[in-house]
Amino acid sequence: MTNHQFYMAMAIEEAKKAENIGEVPIGAIIVKNNEIIARAHNLRESMQDPTAHAEHIAIQRAAAVVGSWRLEGCSLYVTLEPCVMCAGSIVMSRIPNVIYGTTDPKGGCAGSLMDLLQEPRFNHRATVESGVLEEACSQLLTEFFRNIRKNKKIIRTADNTNN
Repeated sequence: MTNHQFYMAMAIEEAKKAENIGEVPIGAIIVKNNEIIARAHNLRESMQDPTAHAEHIAIQRAAAVVGSWRLEGCSLYVTLEPCVMCAGSIVMSRIPNVIYGTTDPKGGCAGSLMDLLQEPRFNHRATVESGVLEEACSQLLTEFFRNIRKNKKIIRTADNTNN
């Protein structure tokens, strides 16, 4: 197991915490000097906060640990490709390395829809590596949304039989 795989496995554990509380299973880990300094999972529904993405929370926690908004020398591991907000937070916090598990073709801003992390007009760019433990990261999301659709179908069927 490589370092990337080890840390992504930790991000997957965070994602499972989100799933256990009914959140979209996305997890993030921030590493500095081979030490996990922050970890987080999605809390958007729990907090009713549109900014409570795993990456955003992990960045806030890492900044508190480091004592600076500049997270130079850090690596962010996240199970899903960062969205526009999280990519912006990555750029603004100067995180140099981003490693993610699976792409987000509908909202990913680290190469799928656009590549904000490599945008030459910004004064900071991050090195990006994708596909680390991709199948495991993708499977978490697939199963989560499959279960949501299944439960909605059961509810609709139950509602239709009562009419």
